[in-house]
Amino acid sequence: MKQSYYVDVIVIRPNQGDHEILMARRSEDKYMGGTWQLISGGLEPDETAWQAALRELREETALVPAEFYRLSTLTSFYRPDNDTLYTAPMFCALVTKDDTVTINAEHTAFEWVNVNDANAKLMWPSDREGLAEVQSVILGDGLAKEYMRIPL
Repeated sequence: MKQSYYVDVIVIRPNQGDHEILMARRSEDKYMGGTWQLISGGLEPDETAWQAALRELREETALVPAEFYRLSTLTSFYRPDNDTLYTAPMFCALVTKDDTVTINAEHTAFEWVNVNDANAKLMWPSDREGLAEVQSVILGDGLAKEYMRIPL
């Protein structure tokens, strides 16, 4: 079995007194093509996980966060087709309401979903766990928030 590392980014923006999460539809030619996912991608050589998260965010959406946080939630799954265990730290990128999303060829569409409605659209349990952490700690100004902040 092989081991591979990647990153997941939960992108949040304010909207009319509430918040929305960015979801992107994967291109049909990609693994899990046609499904709605968070922003994610693999690490490049000599790149830290948080650097990879910022790079993937920029490459896949053209967004640069106003605030950036690490989460304690991890994604981990096994793919039998390539006998690989994938592990990913999760991050939260806060962007502004006026930031423009420009998706790359890895995706065919994007949508902003109210965080209170997002659980029904998030495919993986770890994505729902990450969103719950974002809502309680980052958006809810939890005790750990400042310790999770990654200065930009």
